Amino acid sequence: MSKTDDPRAIRTKKMLKEAVIQLLEEGIPREKLTIQKVTSKAQLNRTTYYLHYKDITDLLDSLTLELVEELSAQIRSLRTTKDQRVQLLQLLDYLYDQRKYILLLFQKNEFETLLFDQFHKLILIRREDAEKKREGLVASDIRTASLIGIVMWWLKHGLRYSSEHIATEIIKMHHRSPLEKK
Repeated sequence: MSKTDDPRAIRTKKMLKEAVIQLLEEGIPREKLTIQKVTSKAQLNRTTYYLHYKDITDLLDSLTLELVEELSAQIRSLRTTKDQRVQLLQLLDYLYDQRKYILLLFQKNEFETLLFDQFHKLILIRREDAEKKREGLVASDIRTASLIGIVMWWLKHGLRYSSEHIATEIIKMHHRSPLEKK
């Protein structure tokens, strides 16, 4: 059994990641995170920490990578599905479940760029399949920015709306408007 498959290693990494998220939620800035603070919060020792990560940046990068990989998988499934609404709901539910960490990551500009790129690929692929490059459509960059804007607004301020309601609004927004039909 490799170190990555070991249930103890999985549990330890989870504890360290949860500790980082808790510390960030408590208002400790990323640059003030220390291994001591993280291990203390996780109730683990520094030696255990160093078995899994070389420093704080390594742990934060690992958290970000996991989130981006899962998000990418969710978005890839949206690219190929016929039932766009069901997959969009699953994506929104995932974003809702991960909202605390997403909002913390969004403070890092690189994450916003990564998220934009993922959604932009999705929009381009779906547009090519549906429209085959018709003139007069809203630019994909604008649609992507509006999609990210909706999702981030929902996570920050609009959680009173269900993921189903937000999915409906996104789908309506991304269908051609009467002005675009000629």
